[in-house]
Parts: sequence; structure tokens; C-alpha cells
Amino acid sequence: MEFPDAPENPPWESVLEETAAAGYTGTELGPVGYVPEDPEALAERLDRLGLSLIGGVVFQPFHDPSAWDAVRASVERTSRMLAPLGARHLVLIDSIAAERAKHAGDSRSAPRLRARDADGLHGRLTAAARIAAEEYGLLASLHHHAGGFVEFRDEIERAMDALDPQLLGLCLDTGHSLYGGLDPAHLLRSHSARLRYVHLKDLDKRLLRESVREGVGFYEACNRGVFCRLGRGDVDFAAFFRALGEVGYRGWCTVEQDRGPDTLGSPLDDARANRRFLVSQGFLG
Repeated sequence: MEFPDAPENPPWESVLEETAAAGYTGTELGPVGYVPEDPEALAERLDRLGLSLIGGVVFQPFHDPSAWDAVRASVERTSRMLAPLGARHLVLIDSIAAERAKHAGDSRSAPRLRARDADGLHGRLTAAARIAAEEYGLLASLHHHAGGFVEFRDEIERAMDALDPQLLGLCLDTGHSLYGGLDPAHLLRSHSARLRYVHLKDLDKRLLRESVREGVGFYEACNRGVFCRLGRGDVDFAAFFRALGEVGYRGWCTVEQDRGPDTLGSPLDDARANRRFLVSQGFLG
């Protein structure tokens, strides 16, 4: 869920209830404005359901200098919700750009930022991470995302080289890794010192190839089910879990499955199936 006012969004109370019903013990905040911005009210609901708040995501156009005031406000509003509830993670995502939307997953055709514009993107990410760390005591991490300007290997490496590792870590997403043509386990090993947080997601490469060939863009690919239940796609989770163990990662992993209004099946059924897969792999007890 990336937009707080999307008409297909279910009530936020239902999302938390189904998260707990599926057997999970933690959750992310969701886009700012979706959940009422009252930490005490949210804390009461989380406590009643036995859920911990792990972190929150700022999905905003960091690539666009004209949007910085709104981006900064989103960073501050999200951080103000997280800090009082004991959450530690603020995930920063450069949202989908108009000029990149139909090139998601296609590194060869996707336009890149010029050096000056990339420097601006990195500067705004740094400013957001500094707000999170210095004003709210949060751990900020950069999430690579299909359709944004931090998607492919060269863009991830460019960002990792440009950004202060003490200030901004890496949120590794297994599904978005594969979407961008990267092996999640290799990406993990390459940047293990920067790893702060993990999103577990699976991806159907056949549907991805179809979506890229037809130029339908990221959101329609999600609607078609490109992100499938864990274990049904092409992410090598056995290799990824081995890599997590090798680097000694002991942090949170959040399960995600991006969907659209026409995606088959119910979110609750998917969430339960995803947890069963993790148990079957020995990743959860």
C-alpha cells in the first residue's frame, strides 16, 4: 500500500486485525495519512492485537527537487508517528517517476538521471535520513524500487557510494531485487555492512517478462500478480536465507506482497500462506 487515499484501500483497522489473524507479530505503519496520526490511539490498537510497530515507509519523489517541501513534510509526519511507539526503522523510497514508469524492470531502455540530478536525489535522501536520525532517533535505510531512480545495479551502487553509511543503510527487498535484474543473495553479500532491514517478497519472472514486453508499467504488473505468494515465484529464498545467516543478520524481516484491485485471492489468505512458507523453510518457528 503506497497511497493513503487510494479508493481500493481497506479500512486500516481491518489491515491490523488481519495481520494479527495471519500470525504476524509486527507491522509497518503504512503511508502517512492512512492510519490516524494519533500515536496513543494506534498504540492501544497495536497492544490489543499483540503487534509491534517496526517502522514506516516514505514513498515520495526524492528525484524531484520541486517536491522537496512535501517530501520533507512526509518524512517528519511519519517520524513523529514512529518514534513514540518504539519503532526503529524509517524506509526511504524514491517513488515511481513518470519517465521511468513504463521502463520498470528494463534496465536497457530506462532513462537515467544526469550526474547533477543524481547528486540532488542523494542530497535529499541524506537530508531526510538526517531528520530521522538526529530529530527522532530512527534508523534510516534506502529501499531500491522498480520504476524509481534507484532500481538497477548501477543506480544502487551509485547511491551506496554517494551516501554516508552511518547515516543511511540499505533496506533490501527480495522481490524488487529480482525486478531490477539482481540476485537478492548477491546484493545482500555485496552490501552486508549496510543492511539494516529486509522486505521479503516473491516475483513471477514470466509475468515480469510479459509486463516489460508489453510496456504496461509497474502498477499494472502488480495488478496482474507479478508479486506472488512466497515460494511460488523465482526468488531463491533458500539461498537468500543462507546469506542472511552468513552475514549474521538479526534484524526484522517484513513480508510484503504488492497487489492491485484485480489481483486474485484475498490478502488474508496470501498473508497466511506466506507465513506458512516461512515456517516450512525453518525461517520461522
